[in-house]
Amino acid sequence: MSTQTTTAAQRPYALLAEFDTVAEVMHAAEKVRDAGYMIWDVHSPMPIHGINAAMGLRPTILSWITLAHGLAGAAFGLLLTWWMNATSLPGLSSSVQGYQFLISGKPIYSLPANIPIIFETTVLFAAIGTLLGMLGLNKLPMLYNPLNKSRRFLRATADRFFIVIEADDKMFELQATREFLQTLRPTAIETVTED
Repeated sequence: MSTQTTTAAQRPYALLAEFDTVAEVMHAAEKVRDAGYMIWDVHSPMPIHGINAAMGLRPTILSWITLAHGLAGAAFGLLLTWWMNATSLPGLSSSVQGYQFLISGKPIYSLPANIPIIFETTVLFAAIGTLLGMLGLNKLPMLYNPLNKSRRFLRATADRFFIVIEADDKMFELQATREFLQTLRPTAIETVTED
């Protein structure tokens, strides 16, 4: 098992534990979860079925963010079409007043005629909200990650599995966490530092 030492000037960013198989990393993820670590992740070159349960991950709130933005888009589309078609503001010039749109003798504002616009604003707001929510929840754009300094970690996209416990975790203590990771029998443990 190889290790990397840190100098006094470098602050540890995380401990990186390398595993050879899916079964090993799944078992290790369950042990890390049970130990109470909160700021950690599993890196794999492929999707691992059941890893979310092994890590104890809660469902994401991204669907609620999408719903909130979709409802806001629907309300915006409804108000927009109502204001554009059904209002005529006295005292404003004709270029600023609403454009009353009479369709087949229906009332000045008819909901069925405006469903396409309301649908499109719902989809637009939900899509933009989902994108921004995903970027925010994933802390993106992250232009630099100290894990990129590790040559060993390059294999996370090829043929190795890694557990990374970050130093920001409340339970993280360099020596104690290293000893805990050694009990999981990884191929290697590396200390990743940040400048």
